Amino acid sequence: MDNNKKVLILNGSYSEIPLIKAAQNLGYYTITLSGNLQGLGHKYADKSIKCDYSDREGVLKIAEKEGVCGVVSGCHDFSLLTASWVSEKLGFKGHDLPEISETIHIKDKYRALAKKLGIKTPKSLICTCLEDIELITKNLTFPIMIKAVDLTTGHGMTKCYTTDELLPACKIAFEKTRQNYILAEEFIQGSNHGFTTLVQNKKIVFYFVDNEQHNINEYLVSGASTTSGVAKSAIEQLIEDCEKIVSHLNLTDGILHLQFILDKNNTPIILEITRRAPGDLYIKFVELATGINYPELIVKAEMGLDMGKVKQMPIKHNIVRHCIMGNKTGVLKKVNIDDKIKNNIKETMQWWKPGDIIENEKLYKAGIAFIYFDSDEEMQKTIPYLNDLISVDVENINEKNI
Repeated sequence: MDNNKKVLILNGSYSEIPLIKAAQNLGYYTITLSGNLQGLGHKYADKSIKCDYSDREGVLKIAEKEGVCGVVSGCHDFSLLTASWVSEKLGFKGHDLPEISETIHIKDKYRALAKKLGIKTPKSLICTCLEDIELITKNLTFPIMIKAVDLTTGHGMTKCYTTDELLPACKIAFEKTRQNYILAEEFIQGSNHGFTTLVQNKKIVFYFVDNEQHNINEYLVSGASTTSGVAKSAIEQLIEDCEKIVSHLNLTDGILHLQFILDKNNTPIILEITRRAPGDLYIKFVELATGINYPELIVKAEMGLDMGKVKQMPIKHNIVRHCIMGNKTGVLKKVNIDDKIKNNIKETMQWWKPGDIIENEKLYKAGIAFIYFDSDEEMQKTIPYLNDLISVDVENINEKNI
């Protein structure tokens, strides 16, 4: 194998499958790695190696031993931070410098950057010890979010309404974070959205906005749908904010993805920002909705290749990317798809097996379904009922043992 055609992909879950396939379509020999080789993505790769993708030194040794010519981050912030660090060590293009990546992906560092650039962000402060609770109550207004600064999907995150709830919330965040401090910030009321973009020559050349659903877990996106409901002024503001960040940090070409709240005044307030592909086959969702080859463009950018001429693509289909989740802990029996929705499902990936143990219903996923609708109106009417139309049968563990 020509070493110039080897690429290291940091993780091998189902979320990385579009990236793995895209790299292979570009002619690369794909090597995935993670601490758990049971992920579905590893089966698609040409080679898999067991290594925690947050272990920078370990990943660097593998990259040198395998003679790869580039590193593609998986769908996790720690994999992006490692990809940035390893790429800098080996002189690979396609990633920002490590200190720039940390500015974007560590929550308090991004909050400080946003404040400096005049970008709307929740009022927040950092806490270095449990005694900082008095500082929180004096400076912030309830509800208050307590967060680990380096984690996503609700890990180490608690919404507090009273002073009494702050201490246990802070303890949880300190236990989860890899840093020696945590973040407290004011809760922003509004609708939840994703905004994914491609940066080329310091400009946003493509964007896609969605509506997020948080049905099972208020901190975990359980679904996303195409939308025309976000005002043009809000989109223009987001593009302006993104280009401020791109210019100030001198970001390389590639993906810039963020989550934002649209408040009662239709003002977008950015909560999270990242330079890696979102999980749960989101980049496949963007591809299906617009026709853009999003996975391939992301791989090209992270390999330091020219993305070619990228242009804005309109939404072609009304689509929901729906995560199939249970509503309680127990033993999974089966997934039911109602006849009313069956014909709308154009693509699905399911990895559940009868007998799977659901230990945490707020995190477990049985699969992903891409659901098409003839109109936006039909889609919006159906979304609230999707967990009933695509349901998961779960029995209590003690019932199974009787």
